[in-house]
Amino acid sequence: MDNNNSLTGGEPLMRSVNYRLILVQVFVSLFLCINGLQITTFFMKDFFYTTMRYILFAVTLLSDCLILIVTNFLLICDYFNLTMQMWLCIIFYVLSAVYTLVTPFTLTAMTLERYVAICMPLRHGELCSTRSTMHSVLIIHGLSSVPCIVVLLSFFASASLSFYKQSRVCSVEIFIFYTWQAHLRSAISQLYFLIMCIIIVFSYVKIMKVAKAASGEDKKSTWKGLRTVVLHGFQLLLCLMQLWCPFIENAVLQINFMLFINVRYFNYIAFYLAPRCLSPLIYGLRDEKFFLALRHYALCGLCKKRFLI
Repeated sequence: MDNNNSLTGGEPLMRSVNYRLILVQVFVSLFLCINGLQITTFFMKDFFYTTMRYILFAVTLLSDCLILIVTNFLLICDYFNLTMQMWLCIIFYVLSAVYTLVTPFTLTAMTLERYVAICMPLRHGELCSTRSTMHSVLIIHGLSSVPCIVVLLSFFASASLSFYKQSRVCSVEIFIFYTWQAHLRSAISQLYFLIMCIIIVFSYVKIMKVAKAASGEDKKSTWKGLRTVVLHGFQLLLCLMQLWCPFIENAVLQINFMLFINVRYFNYIAFYLAPRCLSPLIYGLRDEKFFLALRHYALCGLCKKRFLI
C-alpha cells in the first residue's frame, strides 16, 4: 500500500489502491466488532477468566485488536504519506513488532494446553492453573519483545542525534541502517518459526496417538482436541508467513511496481487479516460453552437456553 503512485503516474492505479484501502477498512472494522463482542463475553463470566484456554484466547483477541488498529493506522499514514516524529514512530513500532509475535506465541501455548489436557489429564489442573497462565502470558510477552529490543538497541547505537528530530513516514525499514541488522532480525524470527513448528508437530503426534487408543466419549473429545490443534497450526502458519512478507515484497518491488502493490495487498489480507478472523471461529464458535455465552450476550439475553457452565 505504498504511496508511490508518482512512479507510474496513472490515475487508474490511484483509484485501484483507493478501493482496496476502503475494503481493508471494512474488514478491519468488522473484525474489531466481532473481537470486541467476544472480549466482552469473556469478561462477563468468571469461569472464562479462571480457565487457561479462555484466558489465552482473550490474549489473542486483545493482541489481534491492537495489531489491527496499529497496522491499519500505519497503512493509512503510508498511503497518504503522513509523517510523524521519531519518538512516536518508535512507540508504534514497539507495539506492532511485539504484538505481531504475541499471537503466534499464544497459539503455541494454547496448543500445549490442549496437549496437556488430552495427554496428561491428571496434571492438567496443576500445570494449567490461573497462576501458571499468568506466568505464561508474561513469558509470551517477554519472548515477543526480544526481536524488537534487538532492533531498537542496534538502532540507538547507529542513529545520530539529528535523526531523532526528523519527521518520517513510519515503517520498520527506517530503524535498520545495516544489512546485518536485517539478517539478525530474520535469524531470530526463523528460530522462533522453527521452535513453534516443532511444538505444533509434537503436540499433534502425541494427541494423535491418544486419539487412536481412546474409545467412546474420550475418543470424541480427543479428536475434537486434535482438530483444534490442526486449526491452531494453520493459523500459526499464516501468522508466521508475515515474517517472510518483507523479503518477498522487496524482491517484487525490483521487478514491477504494480505487481508490488498487488502482492503487498494480498499479503496484508492473507497474513494479517485472515489469521485474526480465525481465532473467533476456533474458540468463539466451536467451543460450546463460549458460543452459548456469546449468543446470549449478542442477543441481549433473549436466548433462553442456559449456559453449560
